[in-house]
Amino acid sequence: MGGQEVDTPRPLWAGAISFGLVTIPVKFVSATEDHDVHFHRVHLTDMGRVRTRKICELDGEVVSQDEIGKGYEITPDQTVPVTDEELEQMPLPAAKAIEIAAFVDAGTVDPVRISDSYYLAADGQVAAKPYTLLRKALERSSKVAVAEFAWHGRERLGLLRIREGAIVLHSMKWPDEVRNPDELAPREALEGIIAAKAEGKPLPAPAEDGKREQGEVVDLTAALNASVEAAKESRGEDGEDATVHEMRPSKKTIRKTPAKKTAASKKSTASKKRSAS
Repeated sequence: MGGQEVDTPRPLWAGAISFGLVTIPVKFVSATEDHDVHFHRVHLTDMGRVRTRKICELDGEVVSQDEIGKGYEITPDQTVPVTDEELEQMPLPAAKAIEIAAFVDAGTVDPVRISDSYYLAADGQVAAKPYTLLRKALERSSKVAVAEFAWHGRERLGLLRIREGAIVLHSMKWPDEVRNPDELAPREALEGIIAAKAEGKPLPAPAEDGKREQGEVVDLTAALNASVEAAKESRGEDGEDATVHEMRPSKKTIRKTPAKKTAASKKSTASKKRSAS
């Protein structure tokens, strides 16, 4: 009986890993698969397929795929065409090469910047030995390599690491492509208003511009540290798997103690004391 054939993913890109005087021919293979359930768009009355038609906005005609290309809008009245061949022939510094710039600790890489992932396979027998040497060097040093490469007419930032004996290339976002988290700061002020109204307390006074309560930050830091230390002691571990618990009251807790119910319970308690006396 012959062995079962395994479908080999089609290479997406061919080039070379380059650092110093070393060049390792490699090819990209996608590291992930799409197992999502996909649906067709249908006309519900007769289940006929509904398709997207590509229509030119100038003449209103349906355009076939071979008539569609890339264009860059310089002004609303001027668009220039750009072909795939022109993009491939751009004089990019890292064309057809993955140029390793540095080796860094894996923990210093922000996960937010990591995008798509690809396996790098040695391209031919000549590449097998240097590929293995690079893989072993990364494994022994527990380092990852930061690199630059060009793909689809654009310079990209990448990260090389080892996964189960294979070199993986993670495409990464450039620093200016990551949003500043200050734009999405927690809405503590709104939570304070909701909590105050739920407990029947006066609303908190607005803070002066440019000033924040520093004591709250210090107390929160101390509480987080205490929580982590408690987790370490209870598990008898070094704390790597310790979790930090939520310190603020949740919305459910706030809903359980509304102002009206609290006032009603106080009246009930007072009436019981009068009847007992």
